[in-house]
Order: sequence, then C-alpha cells, then structure tokens
Amino acid sequence: MPELEIRAASEDDVPLILTLIKELAEYERLSHKVVATEAMLRNSLFGERRVAEALLGYLGDDPAGFALFFHSFSTFLGKPGIYLEDLYVRPEFRGVGVGRALLVHLAGLAEERGCGRLEWSVLDWNEPAISFYKSIGATPVSGWTVYRVTGAALDELAGR
Repeated sequence: MPELEIRAASEDDVPLILTLIKELAEYERLSHKVVATEAMLRNSLFGERRVAEALLGYLGDDPAGFALFFHSFSTFLGKPGIYLEDLYVRPEFRGVGVGRALLVHLAGLAEERGCGRLEWSVLDWNEPAISFYKSIGATPVSGWTVYRVTGAALDELAGR
C-alpha cells in the first residue's frame, strides 16, 4: 500500500478539484446541479478574497480524495468553526483510511485555528457515510433543518 499524503491544494490543483467535485456530484445523484467552472473555483479558492480551502489526499501518486471547507462562526461559542462542504473519496480508495485521514487533518486545523466545532451535512440516504461518521464520534444535530435560498428565489429576495 502506498503512503498516504494529505496536503493543502494549490492553484495548480483546480482542474483536479473540479473533477473530484463532478465525481462527488455523480455519486450523490446531483450532477445536474454542478455549474462550477475552473475559473470560479480558482477565484473562490485562490483569488483576492478566498472564501474556501481544499485538502487533497494522495495514495502514492494517485489523487484519492478531497475535502473542501470554509470558516463559519458560532455566536453561542464565540468562536469560529469549520464547515466541511464536501468530503469525497474515490471508490477505488474507500475503506483504506483516506476519508478518516482527511477528517483528522481537518480536525487538527480546527484546533490550530481555535475553532469550537467542525460540522457538515450528509444526505439522508447515504448510509455508508453516516455509518462512517458515527464511527469517528460524530453525532447528528437533531431538531435542525437546513434551509436554502438559491437561483431565482435568491434574486427575488435580494430585490432583483
């Protein structure tokens, strides 16, 4: 088994990140929702106002997965948090510790940065992910439902 390496993504990794996002979307049955482009990701991850970061997991020379995250803030804790937007491990690398290593690395970043929490969402039907998250000590947040305003509804709310 090749050695596992977790590293911060660089601007040169943008094409790979977009490929991994598209693979994740296919797995989640949401390919039709992907409108991101390399230019959009480059701007968001490495532009003047960086709004997110990405980690890449490699087994030897093979890109095995990624984690894309950004900072949130808890008013109750009075501290920043890290919100994990996407965690994806390619099917051929699942079960060998890549996802766990990405989360361990991210938890370490959260502690280094003085964060009070690390959180994410998971699709209700994704039992393999739910089982994995429970195995590392994650617990679902009951009593909360995610709401989202996007597209035309966002434009209307903004008064456009």
